[in-house]
Amino acid sequence: MSATPLPGDQARVTVSVAVPPDEAFRIFTQEIDQWWRRGPRFRNARDHSNGGRGMLCIEPRLGGRVFESIDGETAAPASVIEIGRVNVWEPPRRLVFSWRASNFAPAESTEVEALFEPSPSGTRLTVTHRGWRALRADHPVRHGQESAAFIRMMGGWWGDLLTSLREHASREH
Repeated sequence: MSATPLPGDQARVTVSVAVPPDEAFRIFTQEIDQWWRRGPRFRNARDHSNGGRGMLCIEPRLGGRVFESIDGETAAPASVIEIGRVNVWEPPRRLVFSWRASNFAPAESTEVEALFEPSPSGTRLTVTHRGWRALRADHPVRHGQESAAFIRMMGGWWGDLLTSLREHASREH
């Protein structure tokens, strides 16, 4: 039960994963640090080659944190950047979490929904990232792009991530 999305409010990407839905859900949530791409386009932590190390994690429960833990370059303690919170935890069918980019103000957030549906080849995984219209048109996360171009960019971003998940699942499982 959700409202009809407004134009420019959501990016949706679907990928086939060659494992059953329970395994796809487990990979998405428990192995997120292994399949989520690295580098400044996808993570807050610097690339490992520059000395910084990070770990992406989803706490497996309703209300659990979605966060990145970033180790310091030396003996400094790790810092934790909370990206969001789990709003719906329905393994192996559905996961919904709030999402905040590092340049979001405290009250700003969007929402990510991942649906895991059985398919003849394993799982049809659909990720919908919505709530973008709540952010002002000149928000830094938009990189100066008008709404349609920004949504296409976000679709490409999620497409890159889900391709990585699909490749990880086929290599490891």
